[in-house]
Amino acid sequence: MAWSFDKHTPVYLQIAGRIRNDIIRGVYPPDSQIPSVRQLALTAAVNPNTVQHALTALEAEGLIYSESTAGRFVTGNTELIESAKQQAARELVEEFLRRAQELSITKEQLIKMLEEENG
Repeated sequence: MAWSFDKHTPVYLQIAGRIRNDIIRGVYPPDSQIPSVRQLALTAAVNPNTVQHALTALEAEGLIYSESTAGRFVTGNTELIESAKQQAARELVEEFLRRAQELSITKEQLIKMLEEENG
């Protein structure tokens, strides 16, 4: 089934984000090979050039690397993967707080809601 994309963010960034999340979640463990550009393009139902652009962005972050004709692999640097996880969590919290602020929800109300949810 083709991936769905929103219209407000470039598709290559959404693809990079999805692969980044898969790396963070361990779908692609450290030092494992990720699917080829062609496989990812077929799965996502996008142009291979779009996938190539996404993978280039992930290479620039250091999360994946190329092995000439063998394909692309996830970094073995678990600290880098953990750092990417922490960054993703920070962005999630920032978005959550921004949206709560838009609704005029106070910090105290948020804490109470979180405690009730976790309770």
